[in-house]
Amino acid sequence: MSTQLPELPNDFERVLAVVAHPDDLEYGASGAIAVWADAGTTVAYLLVTRGEAGIDGLDPAECGPLREAEQVAAAKRVGVDVVEFLDHRDGVIEHDLELRRDIAAAIRRHRPEVVVVINFDDTWFGQHWNSPDHRNTGRATLDAIGDAGNRWIFPEQVADGLEPWDGVRMIAVSGSSEPTHAVPIEDGLERAIASLEAHTAYLDALSGDMADARTFLTDMATSAGKRFGGRPAALFRVFGA
Repeated sequence: MSTQLPELPNDFERVLAVVAHPDDLEYGASGAIAVWADAGTTVAYLLVTRGEAGIDGLDPAECGPLREAEQVAAAKRVGVDVVEFLDHRDGVIEHDLELRRDIAAAIRRHRPEVVVVINFDDTWFGQHWNSPDHRNTGRATLDAIGDAGNRWIFPEQVADGLEPWDGVRMIAVSGSSEPTHAVPIEDGLERAIASLEAHTAYLDALSGDMADARTFLTDMATSAGKRFGGRPAALFRVFGA
């Protein structure tokens, strides 16, 4: 029997979720986000790109605004009203000072206690190579958490009124092959499904299991529940900042 996981503590008031693309949060984390929002937690999304390179056959100039609109609609379905985009180029995100600076500014602005990212390991469960966008965004976010708390890193932001913030207590990684905690999502699963379904154009371009939002997310929550007393769950690898 799989090792049972403890419930992720929910004694926080502000969450910032940082991912590379529209739909990244909807494939696993959004059920937990719906539950947190219901509990009064303020959640904001930071998207490094607009996902403009995400649909084959659709010109980026058309795809970017479409996927941006779908992400805003998806966020609303789980109770998130603040969705920001950094306009880095989809598909070629680099782990550099510019990205760290942009993410640190968002952390200083939103002052989260919890930062959510998705899997930034080299692979997905040791089976498929992970996107460089995912790897670079996740790792740059971890660096930016430290940057945000040091007034001598990106001091121009402090001069512009963004005070340092070292209040990030934990980082929650969705899609990790080594989860440490679970969030019960019985009350958030339907809205998580609706949130993924808001990515209409993107889902229409997919094939296979990932194109069926209800089946994909229900199966994921059920499988995760085997490590959480049988309750539908979202799993996270959690570690301190």
